[in-house]
This record gives sequence, C-alpha cells and structure tokens, in this order.
Amino acid sequence: MEKESGKWIMYGVAWDDPECIHTIDEAIEYINEIGFLPLFRNDIPGFSLEERTVPEYWWCENVDRDPWMWRAVIARRHDIVYGKFFNKKAGFISRKWLPVFANYRRDGYDFEALYEDGKAPNKNKKIMDHFMEEHVDAELYSNELKKMAGYGKDGEKGFDGAVTNLMMQMYLCNCDFRKRVNKKGLEYGWDVAVYSSLEHIYGYDYVTSCYKDDPQESWNMIIRHMHDIYPIATDMQIKKLLK
Repeated sequence: MEKESGKWIMYGVAWDDPECIHTIDEAIEYINEIGFLPLFRNDIPGFSLEERTVPEYWWCENVDRDPWMWRAVIARRHDIVYGKFFNKKAGFISRKWLPVFANYRRDGYDFEALYEDGKAPNKNKKIMDHFMEEHVDAELYSNELKKMAGYGKDGEKGFDGAVTNLMMQMYLCNCDFRKRVNKKGLEYGWDVAVYSSLEHIYGYDYVTSCYKDDPQESWNMIIRHMHDIYPIATDMQIKKLLK
C-alpha cells in the first residue's frame, strides 16, 4: 500500500491469478506454510498479504473477502499472532516461528529482567506492568491501556510508539479488535485494538522455548528461511524488514 497523488494505492492480483488468496482460511494456511508474513507491501516483492489478494476487496467490509477484516479474525482466533512485527509495521507470525522471533527480538530477556538491566525505558514498563505476573492474561483496549499506564495530555507521551516498540520486541501483540461498550452494555463506534502479552496467547513455556538457543542463531534461522522461501530477497532487505 502506497500513497500516490493523495490516494492510497493497493498492489495485488486478480481473482483468477494462481497466487491469489481468496479466503481467510487460505490466508491462514499460507501464513502457516511460510511462517510469517507482513500485511502490506514492502521492499521484498511479493512478501505480503496485500500482494496476494484482490485490491478491490480491501475495506469492502465483507468478512468473506476483505483482508483488512481477516486480520482481526486471525488475531481473535489466536492460531497466529498479529502485531507490528515488521519494521514497525503490521503482519503475522505463525505459532511455529513465534519462539524463534521471541528469542531473537528479546535477546533472551523476559521484560522484567530487561528493565532491571537498564535496557528498557520506564515508559515501556508502565505499559508492561499491566501484562505481567497476575496480569499476564489481561486483554486491554488501547484507550484503556493508555489511561492505565499514565499516558495522555498531562502524563507520558508517545504511547503508540511505545506499544509498537514492545511489539517489535515480541512482548505484546494485537489479540483482538472490538467495539467499545457503554454503561448500558451497548457497543458503539469503530473497532478498537485490544492488546495482550504473547504469553497470554501461547503460554510462557512455549513463548520462551527457544531461550536455550543463542539469539544470533535464531536470527540466522530467520535469514536462512527467508532465503529458502524468497530467494530474491537480499540480506539488506531481510535485515531492514525483520531485524
């Protein structure tokens, strides 16, 4: 997706193209097959959901056809994790590859240890406090989390950037998109991002199951896999998108 002359341009394929992904089930099958996939077009040609779907169906609000709606369903199902994992932009990581990314991106650190070693800012800790220990299974609307963590007009600044950084480090993900509920129990407005820890999705033991490996070896596994599935990708492109 790129902006040209003030308009967003989608890059995709025709419905009858052999590479076209037509349904959410096909999307899930494809993501699991290749392991991880950005949502939108990037520097590696063909390496995105956008480029394997019909452009006209984006934002059509038909869940059977709209890839924008698929991302919410996939996040909600918890079979695949969704978040800003690719150069601070959105995409998917399969269950199989999640521990590999977590080990590399976290450098073998749980967040608490990362903070204690002075490798995480206090503004990030204010967010992560709501997803650790007894809160590990929390699912929080973005607006609720922002308030709870002390961000806003008279508090911390840069909430969206902090959440994105925590996703890139594989501590948080989008576990759902839901409408807010008013005091009468009625839904209203647009769907809002809901955040959770990765441990909430798959459990601590599974998420950290590659901690026994050198983080650099996890990175090497990612590079080798990218060369296998997208041999046209250069090391520079892979590093920019995935490091």
